[in-house]
Amino acid sequence: MTELAPYAVTETNSRGRRIAEAAPQGRSEFQRDRDRIIHSGAFRRLEYKTQVFVNHEGDLFRTRLTHSIEVAQIARSIARRLHLNEDLAEAISLAHDLGHTPFGHAGQDALNACMKAYGGFEHNLQSLRVVDMLEERYAEFNGLNLCFETREGILKHCSAENAAQLGELGERFLNSRRPSLEAQVANLADEIAYNNHDVDDGLRSGLITLEQLEAVPLVAAQLNEVRHAYPDLPERRVVHETVRRMINALVSDLIRQSELNISKQSPVTLEDVRSAAAMIAYSPEMNEQQRALKNFLRTQLYRHYRVLRMSTKAQRIISDLFGIFMADSRLLPPQFMQQADVNHARAVSDYIAGMTDRYAIREHRRLFAVEEE
Repeated sequence: MTELAPYAVTETNSRGRRIAEAAPQGRSEFQRDRDRIIHSGAFRRLEYKTQVFVNHEGDLFRTRLTHSIEVAQIARSIARRLHLNEDLAEAISLAHDLGHTPFGHAGQDALNACMKAYGGFEHNLQSLRVVDMLEERYAEFNGLNLCFETREGILKHCSAENAAQLGELGERFLNSRRPSLEAQVANLADEIAYNNHDVDDGLRSGLITLEQLEAVPLVAAQLNEVRHAYPDLPERRVVHETVRRMINALVSDLIRQSELNISKQSPVTLEDVRSAAAMIAYSPEMNEQQRALKNFLRTQLYRHYRVLRMSTKAQRIISDLFGIFMADSRLLPPQFMQQADVNHARAVSDYIAGMTDRYAIREHRRLFAVEEE
């Protein structure tokens, strides 16, 4: 194993778990966190939650599960090069989407709109609720009882109002402090994975073309290299080779710039990391290129009329389900019905957020379709 930098997260400088447990045998505390995440029900359900394309649209498009695995691979590679805690970076990466709704960002926006009068819905905060409360696997506690640093990394964004209710976990949002470098790595690994793989899925779907992508500098540079080196390569393999090289270019740049930032900041302890400016970053030139790619995807893929049509259907499903469960909590499954006695809207939100794409579609059909199944 790579020797860790003095400012990396270790079991020695970790703030530990909310509920004390005996130390794990034969694995580290952060390996235990990773293992608990992988064995959770919420992690398994990611197989049927999607990024851009709804689950039933095709078996070859990425799901939240495959995305999370890809993020973990990229995060581990970066963490290793920077002498950070790979196991922590992996655990955060695998857990970062556990609270995401069905139907990707369209579902999240719809549920947030439904919950506006009840505190709103933030998928990062929901991921934290999953690992802190909603998973029911262990005899001695609710949730997964993960280490503070894993939970901190899961909570990438948080409103000031919600942060104020989270104790020490929310302090960094109120005091302009940073999470661990491992959390910063996982955050940008997420961005690298979804931008580049949305290119792949967008091309596979036919909603965007290589000709359009030639106007995007990051894509064009790698695409031209591939075409020059392999002039007779079939287009499908051209796409794979181009995306592979794009990921490598982003990761390599991120490592170089982060090493430079760390050298300039000269952190000695984990506390130095928390009080300094963010150190995991792209170079200014690469940052402009990846922003251009994000803008392209936003305008040409995420706002494509076919994606918007499915998004509209998805939002209607979420809105209808929320409305009917708010009108009559007896329609909820028993475990959520009990929770509804305490906080009706949050119980409905937890139930809907935990649904897969196909389960939400079936539940909507069961509740609203007139014909028998």
